[in-house]
Amino acid sequence: MALSGVDNLSRLPELKKKLFWTFLLLAVYRIGIHIPVPGVDSSALADFFESVSNTLFGLFDMFSGGGLRNLSIFALGIMPYISASIIVQLLGVVSPTIKRLQEEGAQGRKKITQYTRYGTVLITLVQGFGIAVGLESMTSPTGAPVVLHAGWAFRGITILTLTAGTVFLMWLGEQMTEKGIGNGISMIIFAGIVAGLPAAIFNTVRLMQAGEITLFLLLFVLAFMVAILAFIVYMERGQRRIPIHYAKRMMGRKMMGGQTTHLPLRINTAGVIPPIFASSILMFPATLASFSNNEILSKFSAYFAPSSVVYNVVYIALIIFFCYFYTAIMFDPKGIAENIQKQGGFIPGIRPGTRTREYIDRVLTRITLWGSLYVAAICVLPMILIAQFNVPFYFGGTALLIVVGVAMDFMGKIESYMISRQYEGLMGKGSKVKGR
Repeated sequence: MALSGVDNLSRLPELKKKLFWTFLLLAVYRIGIHIPVPGVDSSALADFFESVSNTLFGLFDMFSGGGLRNLSIFALGIMPYISASIIVQLLGVVSPTIKRLQEEGAQGRKKITQYTRYGTVLITLVQGFGIAVGLESMTSPTGAPVVLHAGWAFRGITILTLTAGTVFLMWLGEQMTEKGIGNGISMIIFAGIVAGLPAAIFNTVRLMQAGEITLFLLLFVLAFMVAILAFIVYMERGQRRIPIHYAKRMMGRKMMGGQTTHLPLRINTAGVIPPIFASSILMFPATLASFSNNEILSKFSAYFAPSSVVYNVVYIALIIFFCYFYTAIMFDPKGIAENIQKQGGFIPGIRPGTRTREYIDRVLTRITLWGSLYVAAICVLPMILIAQFNVPFYFGGTALLIVVGVAMDFMGKIESYMISRQYEGLMGKGSKVKGR
């Protein structure tokens, strides 16, 4: 099967070109990660990040592919673009203008993309200023200042560099989507997370040589990771299919309808947005504590350490809440029911209109509960293994969901591209035979 895929790949120069562009642009991104912002003591910054790995800095560093730890030109990563996209989607609920643009097709999407870019630049300017000011007050655990020469000159250079880096990264993602395979923004996040894999393998070997972990424990971790990955793939592909029948009707001289199709409802409609939001909220106290010497704040943030029971309980509750919240934004049962009714369709045993909307909403509510519990379990299990059993599990649940989801989407795009080209080839051969 694999050899057949390679053989098909060699016959499709367009696909090879798309793959070449994808890997080339990803290489440009990884090179940029190692270009630092001027005026920062890299060793003091690395020591500081070792002490705040369980705060928002650690989360953002993961999404930036290690760029924040190095304070590179891509330190903010693609997170400002994701934040701007989420804000624009949320505005579609309360703003009639944005909602109208979402319903206008290609032209509307083009305008929304433009607004998202403007929002990305604005968020990057604010975050860049915050990082520049924050860096000036940071010191390593040994007391060494992170910034060599504090002042408005350093702040201006940092804001300009980080903004230019994020805008370039946003352009890089759009070029990857256009010229490569898959969604460029997702591929950038995927590459940043996977880039930490060699270091994780090296660290595991070092721990084995030092006798801190046994071979049996390592094999257990590998088997557990394979099982978790298989479970994620199974759940991400899982969906509830609601059957829809279309009655026969005359349109002009043609008989239309009489078909049966289905409405697919994904178990995890919200994707990885809920754990990202939940992690950001819960890591906020620890982030504040890292900037302050206040004893009360430090004790309060200790309750929200990833190893605490309070953190995990609140984390699960927030994930479930955001799964329902984001699913309600992304999926509109009323609009779906109206479209089915307009096209002459109906769900067997359910009356069109209000009853159909209520039925879809009820089914979506039930499967979202199972989807939210699945996401919560994937995100909490690695933390429990690390905290309670000292298992070297280097990828958190959010990272695993992103890696598996993007990999599945990437392979699906390649497969669909191959199938479409084979179909075009068969159609071309058929037309030649017909012409003879």
